Amino acid sequence: MKTAKPANGKVLKTKPAEKKSAAKKYDLRLYVAGSTPRSLQALSNLKRICEEHLAGNYRVKVIDLLERPQLAAGDQILAIPTLVRAIPKPARKIIGDLSNTERVLVGLEVRPQ
Repeated sequence: MKTAKPANGKVLKTKPAEKKSAAKKYDLRLYVAGSTPRSLQALSNLKRICEEHLAGNYRVKVIDLLERPQLAAGDQILAIPTLVRAIPKPARKIIGDLSNTERVLVGLEVRPQ
């Protein structure tokens, strides 16, 4: 407990503010190859899933491997589109257009298996 001394000289005891439960923050990277239909579908599905289930606790970086192919090696990308959850650790990968919402949520560990 903290103490505070108002102008009238009395000592008041106050409780520290309770911290809100910290929601997990998600750092996501979506690897695509240009504007192919599957890449665009994956991006659209990812936006929808994040807005509905992660409530603003996420950051998405879209990486176009046609423009920067050297970035594929860092996350060992073998197929596209691929979603990588970098944070929270351990990293997780989901390959495909992300159309199966339940599979994506389980893969991101937002929902238990």
